[in-house]
Amino acid sequence: MNKSFIISFLLILFTTSCGFKPIQQKKLSNFHIAEINTIGDKRINFKIRNLLFFKSEDNSKKLIQITLNTSKEKNVKERNIKNEITKYQINILINVKFKEINGKRSDQFNIQKSGDYLVSKQHTQTLNDEKKLLELLTDDISEIIFNELRERLNAI
Repeated sequence: MNKSFIISFLLILFTTSCGFKPIQQKKLSNFHIAEINTIGDKRINFKIRNLLFFKSEDNSKKLIQITLNTSKEKNVKERNIKNEITKYQINILINVKFKEINGKRSDQFNIQKSGDYLVSKQHTQTLNDEKKLLELLTDDISEIIFNELRERLNAI
C-alpha cells in the first residue's frame, strides 16, 4: 500500500510538472505601427485602426506601414413564406498590405469574416443587432490581423 502511494505520487509529480511555459505574446510583438492608411468602410477601418495601434509595441525598432482595403457586403440570407426578410448576412473582406519602413520586407494577405443576424419586429433592434455583429466581427478581424502580422514579421 505504501509502495503504490509513492509510485502514484511520483507519477503525478512528473506528469504535471513538465516544465511547459506558455509563450508570452507581448514579447513576440516586436514591431511598431508607424502609419495605417485605410480605404473602404470608414467605421470598420476606424475600429481596426485603433485596436492595432493599441496593441503595437511602442519601443520597437521595427517600424511598419499598413494599408487596409475594406469592403462590407450585406446580403439577405433567409426569407419566410410571405417573402419577408428574416435574416441578413454580413461579409467583411479586408486586404492588408504592410511593409517595413527600415527594412525591405513587404507582404500582403486577405481576411474574410462573415456573420448573420435576425430581423426583429422593431427596426431599431435590428439596427442594434447589426451594429453588435459588426463590432464582434471587427474585433475578431483586428485580432487576426495582429496575429498574422506578428507571425509574418517574426518569421526567419
